[in-house]
Amino acid sequence: MLSNLSRPRALALCALPVAALVAVAGFAPLPFAVAQPGTTADVLGEDEGKPVITITGAPVRPTKGQLRMTTILATGPSIEVGIGDVVDAWFRTDRSVLPHDLVYPSGQSDEEVEQHNLDQMKESQDAAALAALNYLGKSPKDVKVTLHLEDIGGPSAGLLFSLGIVDKLDGNGAGGDLTGGRVVAGTGTIKADGTVGAVGGVSLKTQAAGRDGATVFLVPKAECSDAEAELPKGIRLIPVSTLKDAVASLTALGKGQEAKVPSC
Repeated sequence: MLSNLSRPRALALCALPVAALVAVAGFAPLPFAVAQPGTTADVLGEDEGKPVITITGAPVRPTKGQLRMTTILATGPSIEVGIGDVVDAWFRTDRSVLPHDLVYPSGQSDEEVEQHNLDQMKESQDAAALAALNYLGKSPKDVKVTLHLEDIGGPSAGLLFSLGIVDKLDGNGAGGDLTGGRVVAGTGTIKADGTVGAVGGVSLKTQAAGRDGATVFLVPKAECSDAEAELPKGIRLIPVSTLKDAVASLTALGKGQEAKVPSC
């Protein structure tokens, strides 16, 4: 049928189904979530008037500088994302479009997702405390660590919690601060043995870190390329695979031993 029509007429007719699909997509929700840079929090500081890290059973040293854990802010599991949202995010460096089921478990309500994220945060805090105490050779039976951070879920603050505990108990091991007085940010899950894991959303987290004054960003080694994608000016990326790596790199950086500090 189309072969008997002139080219302009044929193109016009062929465009009708496409236009119809676009019109439908404009009103229909799409299976995506849109994420953007979220808040950051200094684990060496306070949250809602309470110390983020409280330690009993061992001497605690005063600290300078900051260790800022980073987050992303995503549309909720029940929020409908339309084609306009997707197109807008596609052309912005401070937005990411992610498959909905990659961000949220399928079939769970907002309340169930929130509880799941809070459970992950609690597990992450427990692992972070064990990782830090194991690294320092201290027994969790003698040293008690309490972590307080409201309204943030997920496991990706584990590395920064561990570093905060190490800084408060031991600093750089020679009387100085682990941060070297800098604003250090980062992300990464952590296991009790000190292994650092990937988290996702790293390019958005570096933007949050830059916005909040960080000059150093600790990133899981496997996510170096993602972190470099939209890296703000003035931020140095340091890849890490373990808590030991992170402590060694920050210590070397504080001493000006650039050759000992890895880069992505």
